[in-house]
Order: sequence, then structure tokens, then C-alpha cells
Amino acid sequence: MKCLILAAGQGSRLQQKGEVKPLIPLLGIPLIERVIRSAHHAGADDFLVVTGYQSEKLKPFITQLGERLNIPITCIHNEEWEQENGLSVLKARDFLQEPFLLLMADHVFDPEWVRILLRHPLKEGEVVLCVDQDIHNPLIDMEDVTRVKMESDRIQAIGKGLADYNAFDTGIFLCTPGIFPALEESARKHNDTTLSGAGRVLAAAGRFHAVPVTGRFWMDVDSPAAFKKAAQGLLGQLRNKATDGPVSRYLNRPLSIRISGMLVHTPVTPNQISFVSFLLSLLAAGFFAYGGYLFLVAGGLLAQFASVIDGCDGEVARLKFQQSDYGGWFDAVLDRYADAFLLFGLTWHAYEAQPEGFILLTGFMAIIGSFMLSYTADKYDHLMHQKIGTGSPFRLGRDVRVFLILLGALFNQALLTLAVIAVVMNGETLRRVIICRDNG
Repeated sequence: MKCLILAAGQGSRLQQKGEVKPLIPLLGIPLIERVIRSAHHAGADDFLVVTGYQSEKLKPFITQLGERLNIPITCIHNEEWEQENGLSVLKARDFLQEPFLLLMADHVFDPEWVRILLRHPLKEGEVVLCVDQDIHNPLIDMEDVTRVKMESDRIQAIGKGLADYNAFDTGIFLCTPGIFPALEESARKHNDTTLSGAGRVLAAAGRFHAVPVTGRFWMDVDSPAAFKKAAQGLLGQLRNKATDGPVSRYLNRPLSIRISGMLVHTPVTPNQISFVSFLLSLLAAGFFAYGGYLFLVAGGLLAQFASVIDGCDGEVARLKFQQSDYGGWFDAVLDRYADAFLLFGLTWHAYEAQPEGFILLTGFMAIIGSFMLSYTADKYDHLMHQKIGTGSPFRLGRDVRVFLILLGALFNQALLTLAVIAVVMNGETLRRVIICRDNG
């Protein structure tokens, strides 16, 4: 699927940032790169970028980006970039003989918008627009947003000054080449070279449709205020991960998101973050084994901090499009080693205070329960989602385990903590086995 991206405008309201608008970094990634990567993740594999204002700065970056991502990106220059955006679309006419995506270089969005749009049936001559029906969306600039009036899936009217509206234009289109004659007709009959003008021509012919994807993130980044809101919105997307346990959801994630918001502006990679989290856990285990209440507390606090940092690797990977199967696997391997060292250190601490064999057995069962809970997690989560339809509202995982270690350290109850972890983790593993047996 080809994707046309409009990047010709000046973006004067964001010029105080000191860069050409599409090159302004948003959470460590230039706007144009964020749009291209989002579309590529959603299925686009051939890109056309219409440049204009300061194209001499933008074109080299786009060329290098194509080489870096190993995807074809063609730049098309629009000498009339000061005119309306419809002219930029017309500049790409000779390159587009089949249906294509049309995006704006300054609109950031959840890639799921595009995936949903691509599944929509498209007839010859039609154009489909993703719309947001949340007309009270706090991220929207009501003075600048393009408004849409729709009935069922058909768009009746579109424009910035529309008084009667029930949705917003997100700037995410699925087009047929039928958009080109609509642009020409709008210019010829109404002296209107905007995309909205072409939309009105298509709407009058019954060929302009809407796909509502309300509730998912999108943002028109055209001002410093919108820039800040976009950063907050992207960070907000990281909340409420389906597999988060209660400690992650209410304690770790709010903290890790703040840290990730700073880390994205550095060259630190997700795998490096995973390794730092592992090293912190090793240090915490060493504190446990050293003995003494102060070292026990220090180890507990350090283990909890490592658990917070452990959430940053995935967050940074998502924000900077650095997700990989290897990265997820590498993080999981380090987590298992970290768990073993933490529980072994806690066992050593308890055994030195009371050298009894049952303490070693309790520590062993805590480590086994920890490993088995992690081992069964993926299968259990998949089954809950596929066959039962919902996940557990209270998910026991590594976040709960490390938090129990912190509490045990604070209250100087190493043995009790090991016993609780051993019973709870093995008990939850057994419960999962029974559920999978009954629903498998």
C-alpha cells in the first residue's frame, strides 16, 4: 500500500522550536519519522512525501530515513507550497494510480487507526476519512480543527467553521485516484484548493465516507501547546497495559513513564535499560546477602526501583519504534535471573539469622514458584483473552513479587516474605493449570 504524506507547509506556529516543522523531535523522534514509522507499522510499504518549505533540509533526512528503514520513500517538491494542501496532493497524481493512504506530516496517531481504515471496503472513486466522534476531546484545538457532519458512515459536510458537526477530521485518509478530479472540480468551480474543498465535492456525490475510531490517540501538532499535549498523549498511551499487575498499574507505571519521558531524549537503548535494571537487582541481592536491617531495607528499595526501571525498556521501545522480539526475550531472560538472585539473596539473609534447613526449602519453593508463574503467564494470558474473553482483574506477576520483597525488607520479615511468595506464586500457578485444563 502506497502512502502519501504532505510535508510542504511552513508550520510558522512551531518555528520557535528552531527546526523545519516535520523535523522537530517529539519524544526523541522527528514528526515526519514518527508518521512514517506509524504508517509502516500499520501496513504501508511505499511512501511519497510532498515537500515545499525548506525542502533542502527535509529531503536529505527523508532519503537517509528510507535507507535506514529499508523502505522506498520518494520526495516530490511542490513549488507552490504556500498555497492550500490540495495542490500538494495533486503534485503526486502521476505516482498514484491505485488506492493509497493520505497522511499529514504533523498529525501523530495510534497505528491502529490506519489498520482499521485499511480494512474498510473502498469502491472506485471513493475516499474514506478516519474521524473522531469525541467532540469534547481535550487534545483538540477547537479554533483550528476541521469539523465533520456525518450520517451513518457517510460524510455530509466538512469544514473548519462548520456549526453543525458531530466529528473531527483526523487527517488520516484512504483514497482512490478519484480524489484528484474532486480537487480539480473544487478549484475550478469554487476556487477552493483545500482537501476539505475536495471533500465537499465528494460528499455531494455520495462518495465521501467516514470510519470512526473514537477513543484512540491522535493529535494535530501545529503549535507549542499542541506539541506538549502530543507528548503527554503519547506517554499516556503507555498506561493501562493489559498485562500489568496492580503494583505496575498504580505505582510502577506512573513512575516509569516519567523516567521514560526523559530517557527518549538520550541515545540509551531499550536493551541497555533492561541490563541496568538487572544490575540494580543484582546489587539489591548483594545487599540482602550482606546482612543487617539497613542493608535489607536498602536492598528492598533498590529492588523496587529496579522493578520501576524494568518498565522503561518497553516504554522507550514503543515511543522510539525500537520494539523487537529479541528485546522482549532478552528482557524476560534477565528478569528470571534477577528474580533468582533476589530470592536467593533474601534466603541467604534469613538463613544467616536462623540456619535451619526449612528456610532453604522455603527459599527454593519461592524461586520455583516465581519461575513457574512467569513460565505459565503467556499461555494463561492468551487463553484468557481468546477463550474466556477477559483477563484477570488482579494479575499476579513480577510487580507483586518484588513489592512483597520490599514490604518484607521494610518490616524485617525475610522468612515470612519467602513463605508468602512460595505459597502465593505456586498457588497461582496451580490455579492457572486448572483453568487452562478446564478451558483448553
